[in-house]
Amino acid sequence: MKRSLSRPAAALALAVLGAGLRYAPAADDSGPANTLTADEAKAGWKLLFDGHSLAGWHNFKREGVRAGWQAKDGTLACVDPRNAGDIVTADEFAWFELSIEYTISKGGNSGIMFHVTDAGRTAWATGPEVQLQDNADAHDPQLSGWLYQLYKSADDPKTGRPIDATRPAGEWNRVRVVIAPPPGRSSVTMNGVTYFEFVFGSAEFKDRIARSKFRSMPDFAKSGRGHLALQGDHGAVAFRNVKVRPIPASAADGQ
Repeated sequence: MKRSLSRPAAALALAVLGAGLRYAPAADDSGPANTLTADEAKAGWKLLFDGHSLAGWHNFKREGVRAGWQAKDGTLACVDPRNAGDIVTADEFAWFELSIEYTISKGGNSGIMFHVTDAGRTAWATGPEVQLQDNADAHDPQLSGWLYQLYKSADDPKTGRPIDATRPAGEWNRVRVVIAPPPGRSSVTMNGVTYFEFVFGSAEFKDRIARSKFRSMPDFAKSGRGHLALQGDHGAVAFRNVKVRPIPASAADGQ
């Protein structure tokens, strides 16, 4: 039976369509958390968190994981940002589709970075960051789901404010990040709402970097592959269902 959208979801869908963005309700999980379905495994998806351990992760430019990060209650959790730092995957990825769920504390701030290398002093000196925060109470003007200082969601024509598909602090959100081999279009989707699309490494992409704070960082977004990173920054944040699907370099796009 086809399900109708709830009133809040229907209102969001209308706002998204009015702003020229694509809307697709987030799919429900069909199995236990932190597992792959048979179809996902067949399609080439890989789990980056098994729900029980920190295997496959380490702190940026360090061995092991600091005590502020824990495998807790089936989540990869930053429980103490003062003793956490950014963690990165053991593996590196070039072109990929990432599906990840997060929940964040009131006023919390975190992020997902990609193409992170050891060339920079910090992870964000090389890897572009998808911002994660509690939009209601955090203080960063870069909202959750935006590619930090580079791309943002379109404005809602009714309110004049950027479309915000995030759920309140303490609730789970699902983010889909596609970094496609050029000339394919990369994108970030929040809870089923595609916020923006771009071509990695294009002239337009480089122009946005030149107008951002990253223009002074010589290694920013220069690598075509690198680690994925999760930021242990301000406030508690937890992740689950962290899944990645590599995209062949020959693919036209990541959709």
